[in-house]
Amino acid sequence: MTNREIEELEKKYLNKFYYFLKYAEDEMMYGFQTKETIKDDWFGKYGANISNFAVGAERIIYALFNGKGVGQPNSCPVGADMFFEVDDAYIHIDLKTVQTRNIGDITKNVFVGRNQNSYKSEIKKANGDSFNPVRIYEPALPPFYNKGKVNEKICLSFFITIVYEDVNLNILNINLLCMPNGNLVSHYGSRVLQAGKNPDKTRFKFTEVPTFELLDNPKSRVKVVYFDKAMSESLKKSLSFYEAIYDEQADF
Repeated sequence: MTNREIEELEKKYLNKFYYFLKYAEDEMMYGFQTKETIKDDWFGKYGANISNFAVGAERIIYALFNGKGVGQPNSCPVGADMFFEVDDAYIHIDLKTVQTRNIGDITKNVFVGRNQNSYKSEIKKANGDSFNPVRIYEPALPPFYNKGKVNEKICLSFFITIVYEDVNLNILNINLLCMPNGNLVSHYGSRVLQAGKNPDKTRFKFTEVPTFELLDNPKSRVKVVYFDKAMSESLKKSLSFYEAIYDEQADF
């Protein structure tokens, strides 16, 4: 499979999941609000942990995907929270939630786990120089499953990111990101990765590789499912990358 063919598949499923989430947007937003019907029974009982909306949000997103039969779930212990097989690919999808107090964690890059991607590459410093010793990131996923066998299929990685308010947990922004398959390192090189907090950790620099560069009409690797235009101007400024994509999507 050529790099161009890989990007065609990545774009195909990015669009597929985007339109699925837009189709299910009402159900999704309703699901996020169901916590309010029993708020008196949980609010204030878990201290600072209650501000972590991740567990509840994951229930809603995963229920939508699983309920609609997007693909065959796979029981492999090495993979993202959602890992399933379709006719032409194995697909990993992980959910990332970020509070507005930590909004910097989502503006230019996002943390990715070894079990969530196949992109093996050098991690360089912000100025482009190599670390000493050189840091080579080793993902746990292969670019292709069953490589060289008759049932070979590509491995694709996607991330759903959700930004929500600290106090009332209102959803402000939902995005869908496509991280390049590991074979695309021959084109993107080290641009995809950014150093994490520890030498063996990495972040996906989606703002450095924002489009499918190998296609004749490069389209964004990021889709914005939801953007609350009523959020504060300071938050809009922080999320300007996503707002620009959201506004451009509205033109089509």
